[in-house]
Amino acid sequence: MTKPPSKKATRNAQARASMLRPLAPIVPPLNVSGRALMVVIAIMSFLCALTLGAVTMVQEKAEAWQGDVSSEITIQIRPEEGLDIEDALLEVRGIALSYRGALTAEIVDRSSTARLLEPWLGEGFDMDELPVPRLVIVTIDETAPPDFSAMRQALADSVPSASLDDHRAWASRLISMARITVFVGVGILSLMLSTTMLTVIFATRGAMAGNRHIVEVLHFVGAETNFIAAEFQKRFLMIGLKGAAAGGGLAVLAFLFLGAWQSNSLATAANDQVTALFGRFALSGAGYVGIVGVVVLIAVMTAFTTRLTVVRTIQEIDRQRADPSLAEMG
Repeated sequence: MTKPPSKKATRNAQARASMLRPLAPIVPPLNVSGRALMVVIAIMSFLCALTLGAVTMVQEKAEAWQGDVSSEITIQIRPEEGLDIEDALLEVRGIALSYRGALTAEIVDRSSTARLLEPWLGEGFDMDELPVPRLVIVTIDETAPPDFSAMRQALADSVPSASLDDHRAWASRLISMARITVFVGVGILSLMLSTTMLTVIFATRGAMAGNRHIVEVLHFVGAETNFIAAEFQKRFLMIGLKGAAAGGGLAVLAFLFLGAWQSNSLATAANDQVTALFGRFALSGAGYVGIVGVVVLIAVMTAFTTRLTVVRTIQEIDRQRADPSLAEMG
């Protein structure tokens, strides 16, 4: 007759079995609500990345335009009766170069002036029949620009129909437009991130409601709040990371597609209009780094929001256990 196992042996066998048996996760595997949350996060991440990329392009284009504008001035000569326009252009060029800070001065010839007017007047028009102004482009030293007031006075004394434009008003409007665009873009980005946070809060509370009995039992037998919150945090971190990565990746593909389309459709009417309105769809390295930052931010925000929501829910459970009347009201 075999001897029955001792109590110590039985406990050891049970311990080994529990170690071999896989532990079921507190938070259930990805279900329909989890997939829906991932899709919502992907959509919001896509919109956030597009907004950030557009704001980055506007800011970079504005800085490039400002640099181009601040490095040049334009002298315009209006044709008048009895004025030899060619001699006037040479005289204006000499006056401009006589000032310290003026590096080069280039006369825009007739053919170049005609090309500038072709989008509005068409091809084949006669410049002699129209009072078309002629231009002199002067490149200046940005660190030590010439005295514009003295140059204007000298031009007015020598060629009264000449006018100098230092582009300060245009540069000021350009900077204001860029700042407003960036401000609006940041506002839209903040609203999208806030919407994503609220979505995560509601999704987490829904997951907590579906697993409330498990959380209550674990909390009742001694599981700490941080342990339970960490389990939910890990699950929703993966959901947020996958959704944000999908949305950010789609945004990157969208910018690459628009850039490729613009490069392959040069010299077309549609491309000219799009380029005139939005510039080149060329996202710099800073833009791509920003998109990666948005992906990481949304994933971290999802995990952090989930942790706060779980901790607050457990605190509500504790209050309801301490005051049963609160449970009846809930």
